[in-house]
Amino acid sequence: MELKSPLIDSTVVNESQAARARPHLYRSFTLRIGLGVAIVAFLLWRYDVRPVARVVAQERLGYFVAAIAVYVGGQVMSAWRWQLLARVLGVGGSLREFVAFYFVGMFLNLFVPGLIGGDAARAYYLARRCHRRGEAIASVVADRGIGLITLFWFAGGMAVLMNRTLASPVIRTTVIVGGLSLVGLVVTVFSVRFLPKLPHRVRRAVGIVAPFLRRPQSMVPAIVLSAILQASLAIGQWVLAAGLGLTTPISIFLLCVPIANVVASVPISFNGLGLRETAYLTLFGMAGMERENAIVLGLLWFAVTMIGGLTGALGLVGRAWPCTRNLDETS
Repeated sequence: MELKSPLIDSTVVNESQAARARPHLYRSFTLRIGLGVAIVAFLLWRYDVRPVARVVAQERLGYFVAAIAVYVGGQVMSAWRWQLLARVLGVGGSLREFVAFYFVGMFLNLFVPGLIGGDAARAYYLARRCHRRGEAIASVVADRGIGLITLFWFAGGMAVLMNRTLASPVIRTTVIVGGLSLVGLVVTVFSVRFLPKLPHRVRRAVGIVAPFLRRPQSMVPAIVLSAILQASLAIGQWVLAAGLGLTTPISIFLLCVPIANVVASVPISFNGLGLRETAYLTLFGMAGMERENAIVLGLLWFAVTMIGGLTGALGLVGRAWPCTRNLDETS
């Protein structure tokens, strides 16, 4: 079946199923935005909006722009990670092409319910150029999964290194989540050996990323890039804090930001709105930051991600670029 939409892959659902699912997706999207706004409104009401507004006004424009640049640079790094994973599957293409497709997905995530909109779009564009639909989908799934797992590991590692900075329950929970994600990956890697014996549904789910599981070393470069990305996100928010005149050490951001990102990754609000601010209020508060500064930092970073996401429109310019069919043609 020919692909007809960047948002719906014909190997997953057919057109009628997608039409029935669309209203539910948009209701869910609206509820997520509403929940995020409600949480932020409660925080502003609970802690008085006036000092928060004064702190926002203190942010220096140059630092804010620098934070946006760091964020966009991180998205380029994410596109590179995706390119490396696609190569494992024999799907080639220049970094410029992958950046264009990635930015299209980043832009669509601002308007389409959930990350699946942007993820499906970049899988669609890569498949349309390379005529390797299954591999294109698998590369996106692997990219998303490795990014999330590395976030858990990075947060757990920083918690181990700085275990006296935050309250013990927070540190313990973060380390446990990181450890469980590591165990889960190891179990999944070993399970690929028994793939033919697994139930059909499990076999289909695991089979899409089986090439990575059979060669775990192929994931190492992507994991390293993901760790660097997490560090860059913390640095970007440290830059924002410096723009507010705060002198919080960068080590605190390397600890608190990944943990907050784990909380914000729970898909119950739009782009982590409300969850991130609540996590910042708790985590940075434990580290000695005043509560209005923590709330403002979360709101400013949300603004950075929204503005950075709009730059993804530049990727639409590159959607017609040719893509090679395999690695041999790109070498």
